[in-house]
Amino acid sequence: MDDLFADQNEQDVKRIKQLRDELNRHNYNYYVLNQPVISDQDYDHMMRQLQDLEKAHPECFDPLSPTQRVGSDLSQGFKQVVHERPMQSLGNSYSIGEVQDFLRRAKDGLGGEPVQIVGEMKYDGTSISITYEHGRLVRAVTRGDGVRGDDVTANVITIKSVPLQLQPGDWPEKFEVRGEILLPWKNFERLNKERQYNEEPLFANPRNAAAGTLKMQNSAEVARRGLDAYFYFLLGDQVAISTHVERMEALQRWGFKVAGHTILPSIDSVVDFINYWDKERKNLPIATDGLVFKLNSIEQWATLGSTAKAPRWAIAYKFAPERECSRLRYISFEVGRTGVITPVANIDPVQLSGTVVKRASLHNEDIIRQLDIHDGDYLYVEKGGEIIPKIVGVDLKRRAPGSQPVKFVTHCPVCGTPLKRVEGEAAWVCPNKYECPPQITGRIEHFVGRHAMNIDGIGEEVAVQLHESGLVNNIADLYDLTQPQLVKLEHFQDKAATRIMRGLEASRQVPFARVIFALSISYVGETTARVLTRNVKSIDRLMAMPAEQLAAIPEIGPKIAASIVEYFSVPANRDIVERLRKAGLQMELSQEELAGHTTKLEGKKIVISGVFAHHSRDEYKAMIEQNGGKNVSSISKATSFVFAGDNMGPAKLEKARKLGIPIVSEDEFLKMLQ
Repeated sequence: MDDLFADQNEQDVKRIKQLRDELNRHNYNYYVLNQPVISDQDYDHMMRQLQDLEKAHPECFDPLSPTQRVGSDLSQGFKQVVHERPMQSLGNSYSIGEVQDFLRRAKDGLGGEPVQIVGEMKYDGTSISITYEHGRLVRAVTRGDGVRGDDVTANVITIKSVPLQLQPGDWPEKFEVRGEILLPWKNFERLNKERQYNEEPLFANPRNAAAGTLKMQNSAEVARRGLDAYFYFLLGDQVAISTHVERMEALQRWGFKVAGHTILPSIDSVVDFINYWDKERKNLPIATDGLVFKLNSIEQWATLGSTAKAPRWAIAYKFAPERECSRLRYISFEVGRTGVITPVANIDPVQLSGTVVKRASLHNEDIIRQLDIHDGDYLYVEKGGEIIPKIVGVDLKRRAPGSQPVKFVTHCPVCGTPLKRVEGEAAWVCPNKYECPPQITGRIEHFVGRHAMNIDGIGEEVAVQLHESGLVNNIADLYDLTQPQLVKLEHFQDKAATRIMRGLEASRQVPFARVIFALSISYVGETTARVLTRNVKSIDRLMAMPAEQLAAIPEIGPKIAASIVEYFSVPANRDIVERLRKAGLQMELSQEELAGHTTKLEGKKIVISGVFAHHSRDEYKAMIEQNGGKNVSSISKATSFVFAGDNMGPAKLEKARKLGIPIVSEDEFLKMLQ
């Protein structure tokens, strides 16, 4: 019997290695070559097999197994690592003349010997350096200050286009590869839509999103966001390949996704290369902001060397900001969950920053008037990395004679209710809060969102379907749903219904602060909801408090207080709260939460900056609020102190010193809470 178990264990271990090799190969085919050879279903089946075997054989754990791509939700600090070779930036150029000057300087530095130029895309992401030993990923480090960076290995191994184990080949025992971590346009737009829906600040562009994601303390969230990676430098004492192009070809053989590279034999071909990519880059799935020109000879790299900031053998060429002119077809007026009417310019399709743009928000009536938009105008559209394209001007030369200025609607385009202007703001709203369909479905979407009740399976289309079917007319109706009701809906399958029912059950454990946020009280976002729950402790006290008492709570004020009182003055809203209470939702702070609240930081306005070892920034922000403090984003005379981790921004540090604001270290901060 013992021999039988031994044989089975040996077979399992062999199968684990076989599955890992196969899955690594399929990852390479799919994410690098873009040539999958098996179906997603077959891939998932192999992954499940490997997960089961690894669970049964914990002694076979390998941090570089394909199963580890999902990351961990455990917090971790980033340690600083000194680069073996400094990571420099490239010098910039903005015209063909400046590129010619670069080539002339290179030739002069080489004593007139001929040079071969290689052209590549300049990716708009965040730089990374990865070390491999014996064909396995060892360490991944950010650029940092060029001399030292943060060890982000745990996050980088979740990026599926980064090889963990190299393909068979002639790779050196040790080498370093440098490249760019990127967030593809489709993933960037998905992420910003989520953030917009959850009332979080939007990322300005994919570069910021990639950099922020790479420095997250939760590698499971990093994996979910879908980063990508392209590589453009191969370095190492054991690398004997003499040209840059050959090095890129070697990297591709070994399993890396490399920057596309083209040898350019003349200055005319350089010009053609610039002109081609200035247009064609708009069709790429990733953000780019220019081109890079390098000498091909590695020996010439060594001869030319570098300045203190940049190599002399390479230069970046930066494209001008993207702008297109497109004809206005019509303006649609759209209703949000709070009733605000947003005008949207519907234009002839144009390519901008890798996506086709057909619509651009005009925000409010004042913007339409400021731009003086007429029917049929040709509008200038810019994206520049923004999730929402912007209308920035009108081509008056192409305006049709006799065209009329665009008029803002006077009635809700959905329910027909006369609009009201928001006092002190540029917004018009539909006051029919409880019968206007987009407002009803918008509140449902908000309620089930990830930062609210986190009920999976109910997006915009499902929310509309639930409302139009008569099953859900307000958020409390969600808890009356049954699986048979859902399965009867058109295009609904049992699996989707099960996911929703499980999400509803799990939402009963969501903390009180998120329940308040989920109610869609005007002006009550996530932070305000936490402030309210910390001060009022229960929904009953919140509903009973007059506006004057609410306004006296720090950070609330008269506007938010009036909105809260108005919300609970509506009998239908009180009825919803009672039904949610009966459904089992948390309507007061738990004993654990009550025990965790103190006044140790009462009245303190605190700026957090840098990277921390013991807790994530989000965890520290929560601690500040739990102990009575207030998180603020910028340093001013009113700042109580700056809570500084490693790698604090030099601008913030200088401003704090100039204003005499105390700097508190991580250990000092934790002592304050003891």
